[in-house]
Amino acid sequence: MNIGLYQSASSMSALERWQDATSQNITSAQTTGYRKRTVQFSTDIAGKWNIRPDAKNAGPENEHAVLFTHVTTGINFMTGETQPTRRELDVAIQGDGFFEMDGPGGQKLYTRSGEFRMTPERTLVGAGGLPVLTEGGNQITMLPGGGSITINRDGTIFQGSTALGKLSVQKFSNPGALIPTAGGMFVAGATAGKEAVAEPELMQGYLEQSNVQPLREMVDLVLISRAYEANQKIITTADQQMEKTLQALG
Repeated sequence: MNIGLYQSASSMSALERWQDATSQNITSAQTTGYRKRTVQFSTDIAGKWNIRPDAKNAGPENEHAVLFTHVTTGINFMTGETQPTRRELDVAIQGDGFFEMDGPGGQKLYTRSGEFRMTPERTLVGAGGLPVLTEGGNQITMLPGGGSITINRDGTIFQGSTALGKLSVQKFSNPGALIPTAGGMFVAGATAGKEAVAEPELMQGYLEQSNVQPLREMVDLVLISRAYEANQKIITTADQQMEKTLQALG
């Protein structure tokens, strides 16, 4: 058994998953409110192999552990940089919380992106054209000719002097249970522990950027490439050695 060959193959598989996450981060670096995908590596003992399996040398001193690389994926929920846009329908959350959106089939989706717009029917929507919800779970409809939009720090939306509702800002006691979907949005898993933010702090005319550092991700791609090449060389060398051994044995 060639332990190095199997361990290198396991490492290459883990590196491919890291590359997938890094590539997604780079692709989504300009997506408002996007959260960086992360990977963590650990090793599992898949078994033990005795390099001298004869009865005389069957002791543990001749046993070598067969290690395989295990990958755990996650999400970095660190807050991204807030930048001014001066658009009256742009809103950024300061601190904890996610905007609540009305997804397909009534499913609730959550996002840090407050890049809102108004449809021809005057409904306030976010990414993907999904309606933005109030604390009461209602959609927000603007008044025709009702004047400029003001969004208070607590999320209350005014059009002129008329209050249209208060934005639903939710937080989660277990954000690790949030399931990412397209457009930087999340679905709350069964153990996410959703609750409303009692006193949200919102900033009108600002947007929170993604928390991805593109330069850091590019450096990671270089590291992944070098590690992948190194493991490829190990496998190639092991294959060549086995071929020579077989040729010598006839």
